[in-house]
Amino acid sequence: MIRRTKILATLGPATDRPGVLDSILAAGVNVVRVNFSHGSEAEHLGRVKAVRDWAHANDTYIGVLMDLQGPKIRTASFKDGIKITLNNGDHFALDADQDELSGDQASVGIAYKTLPQEVKPGNILILDDGKIVLQVSSIDGNKINTLVTQGGILSDKKGINLRGGGLSANALTEKDKKDIFTAAKAKADYVALSFPINGDDVRETKALLSKAGCEAGVISKIERAESLEKDTILDIINESAGIMVARGDLGVEIGDAQLPAQQKRLIQMARANDRIVITATQMLESMIENPIPTRAEVFDVANAVLDGTDAVMLSAETAAGNFPENAVRTMAEVCLEAEKNPIAKESHHRLNESFEYIDETIAMSAMYAANHLGAKIVVSLTQTGKTAMWMSRISSGISIYAMSDNIQTLRKVTLYRGVYPCSIDKDTSSEWSDVNQKVIDTLIKNSVVEDRDLVVLTKGMYKDKSGGTNMMKILRVGDANY
Repeated sequence: MIRRTKILATLGPATDRPGVLDSILAAGVNVVRVNFSHGSEAEHLGRVKAVRDWAHANDTYIGVLMDLQGPKIRTASFKDGIKITLNNGDHFALDADQDELSGDQASVGIAYKTLPQEVKPGNILILDDGKIVLQVSSIDGNKINTLVTQGGILSDKKGINLRGGGLSANALTEKDKKDIFTAAKAKADYVALSFPINGDDVRETKALLSKAGCEAGVISKIERAESLEKDTILDIINESAGIMVARGDLGVEIGDAQLPAQQKRLIQMARANDRIVITATQMLESMIENPIPTRAEVFDVANAVLDGTDAVMLSAETAAGNFPENAVRTMAEVCLEAEKNPIAKESHHRLNESFEYIDETIAMSAMYAANHLGAKIVVSLTQTGKTAMWMSRISSGISIYAMSDNIQTLRKVTLYRGVYPCSIDKDTSSEWSDVNQKVIDTLIKNSVVEDRDLVVLTKGMYKDKSGGTNMMKILRVGDANY
């Protein structure tokens, strides 16, 4: 059985150690994440090159997602790098006018200078991913006076969230706009957009990517409470190549108790609208320090798989953890076991709906035929990967091979659940009608099929025509004519 759910691993100092990158890629990573919040352009480009070199040497494909930092809504620093302890009932101020290196027991500066104009008495501010909770008591010019309702240790540059959302910070900062050009240099397959408020943020990102000459798809990270409104989230989903359920900041804004239901809702909405969905944040958090996960973490990963997520993401577990290879292997094993459950193969996708496009109709028909015929695999000859994407929205135990001579397409499909990239040579000397034989030869060469296996194939009538899939063929390996 081949694992269908994809693993996305974050690169960082831990994966820069000798041999670690090779080991995590070999352990089952499908897509790597490069985090623009840390590191230089040279480090980012070097890591991408190392991944691409490994993939080429191992005759495989690894996708690259580059994650924009987004707005810095966080505290400034404390004097001499000290940490302070806030106790329940203490008074503490967030001061936009305070020097950024002079924080003390009474107050600290803030990087987001308009925060005092966007909050009011009674608002709840969450610091450091929920570890500290402050209630706004009054606003004095550019100073926010608060009462500590949940104390803890506070250090430099910790995130600030407003419970319930509503901060107006632009999703794209000047740094992000520069980093988009780095993503273009790296030929990134996906760019993750942090804190989008609505579809306009996605449209702006796509326009900037196009201007930079980058064909990356936009993955919108759902992190703000206001983005969950029905019309808003649909606009974001439809404008994006996919979404990421970014449970850290989202949980802080809406409250952790609401997260499970929202995770299920977002996964369902993304799949129903033919988009990718990634589930992220603290999936195997304990494995930063420990070689094995907690049972709660195993359940968390498995539930995301059963809900239909395309990918599960490792963050600090691989970027900074002590056991990055263990984390990848553990996640792969949990995904594989969860996928054996019959629930993971149930699908009602588009059963009672009409189809708008001919190629989507072919994609759905191919999956129906494959499941009812007992086909070994489905093959999509594709220029863009769109047909394979449609196929992958149907939960099934049948593998989908996206065959293309377009390397960008082969890298992009690494993020689609149940879809596997497969290169097919572009042979201009042979007739397009001979492609069926070439497909079977390629599958045999890659040890995917055996004699008498059934293969469902989709293709277009004309070679190299994007969006032209209009044919389905059922082939039996070993037949004299295809």
